Amino acid sequence: MRASVIQIAVNEDESVEARRRRVAATVREQAGADLVVLPELWTTGAFAYEEFGREAEPLEGPTYEAMAKAASDAGVWLHAGSIPERDPDGPLYNTSLVFSPSGDLAAAYRKIHRFGFDKGEAVLMGAGSELVTVRLPATTLGLSTCYDLRFPELYRGLVDAGAETLVVAAGWPERRRSHWTLLAQARAVENQSFVLACATAGTHAGVPQAGHSIVVDPWGEVLAQAGAGEEVLTVEFDPGKVAATREQFPALKDRMLGLQPPRRP
Repeated sequence: MRASVIQIAVNEDESVEARRRRVAATVREQAGADLVVLPELWTTGAFAYEEFGREAEPLEGPTYEAMAKAASDAGVWLHAGSIPERDPDGPLYNTSLVFSPSGDLAAAYRKIHRFGFDKGEAVLMGAGSELVTVRLPATTLGLSTCYDLRFPELYRGLVDAGAETLVVAAGWPERRRSHWTLLAQARAVENQSFVLACATAGTHAGVPQAGHSIVVDPWGEVLAQAGAGEEVLTVEFDPGKVAATREQFPALKDRMLGLQPPRRP
């Protein structure tokens, strides 16, 4: 399976519409890949809180239309990163979109864990409540977004739902880049899954971004990692390694917690 992880630079001197056009063109250039992944809130910047309301769009808004067309033109499965979604009957959400090679929406995931510690995203956006997986021909994706990476119980839930490849769309800050790499490898090892973690480059509202998108195999080995700037990280991997790893080292079968209610004394 071939994946292209597109690490996008979000710069303030580029309009959202210009960035949509540029990213759509980059997605089209990935024809021949099986899966293309974009980062979190690449239209606005993950830390550009003041832009969330101004640039929020309905689920089937301009980013949806541009990415659906790009996926169809390239003939790829596209995790289109996330957008600030405006629900007509509720708050804003940080929502990821996944499109099939025909351009149809295969899944939408509203970010469950909002970052900000009672400010920023944590107060400007609503929290999602549903775990989301997407079945591809060769693997099942489990969807997550940025701050979710710090909550291992979410990924155990995705694995229990059948996920074999965990996708993380992120806008991760440079000052905590060591956590980004460490946590991506930890989620891969503890869930015996591939992890495809796509981050942004550039600077969001004065916050330098980590970049260093990373692909990790079920043993925790780093298959590929980007640098700090805008880059397309292309990697080939064998989805069958998930089942082989879980059979060779069946740690998931030894789980004792979280599988059933505790017994009463």
